[in-house]
Amino acid sequence: MSAELSERRKKLLYRSSYTGTKETDLLLGAFARRHLPGLSEAQLDTYETLLEIEDPRLYKWITGMEEAPPEYQTDVLNLIRDFKFTEQ
Repeated sequence: MSAELSERRKKLLYRSSYTGTKETDLLLGAFARRHLPGLSEAQLDTYETLLEIEDPRLYKWITGMEEAPPEYQTDVLNLIRDFKFTEQ
């Protein structure tokens, strides 16, 4: 793994653990620790895009309280949803 990619993953891990609300911090922090090392660069791009969504909205998408718009319905969002339901 390149140093640049390693640094990117570290930054994403930090951002995942400090999103704004405790529930999302816990969920995304655990997801990031488990899954970031295996995500491709394209998936990291998608994950970064998801982290830019306002925290309450993203939490609703993850928990199924609200449906994500089609452009956000990605393999990465599905991974987070599956993680939420199976690994927490």
